[in-house]
Amino acid sequence: MATVNLSDYKPLHISNAEDFSIGIVFSEWNDFVTYNLRDAALEILEKEGVKAENIKQFSVPGAFELSYASMQLCKERKFDAVIAIGCVIRGETPHFDFVCSAVAQGIKDCNIMTDTPTIFCVLTDDTKEQSIARSGGDLGNKGVEAAVTALQMIDFKKNLSGVKGNIGFGNS
Repeated sequence: MATVNLSDYKPLHISNAEDFSIGIVFSEWNDFVTYNLRDAALEILEKEGVKAENIKQFSVPGAFELSYASMQLCKERKFDAVIAIGCVIRGETPHFDFVCSAVAQGIKDCNIMTDTPTIFCVLTDDTKEQSIARSGGDLGNKGVEAAVTALQMIDFKKNLSGVKGNIGFGNS
């Protein structure tokens, strides 16, 4: 378990971020967590220069539905990246294991079956307190990390296609 804030944000200074198009899919289930993750991701994307009108938000009922919605957005080929935001908190039944595994596999499928980087921002915690700590509490906000990762993966993809970005990620 993480015991330090892993979400310290260092600006990436992207010169062409205003051209990026990003889809955010977030779960309504455990919205006291997912809304914080979504809001933090939006804040970082906008700080980095992504135009608000280029960020499209889509809500789904629960974490299980993130895979389907993310895949549909990837298939649209309108987005440079998709961020899937959810929160599953362990209960008393194996439901937690099934949902977490299915969502992780679904997001992985988006990444290997499409050309769109899909970012896994799904908290899979044992307790409500752990989720709160990772969505703006003592351990930072994983939404920040998801936004930064999305920007880095867009830059990675653009570098592969010969369009240079200014992040420096993957440039050697």
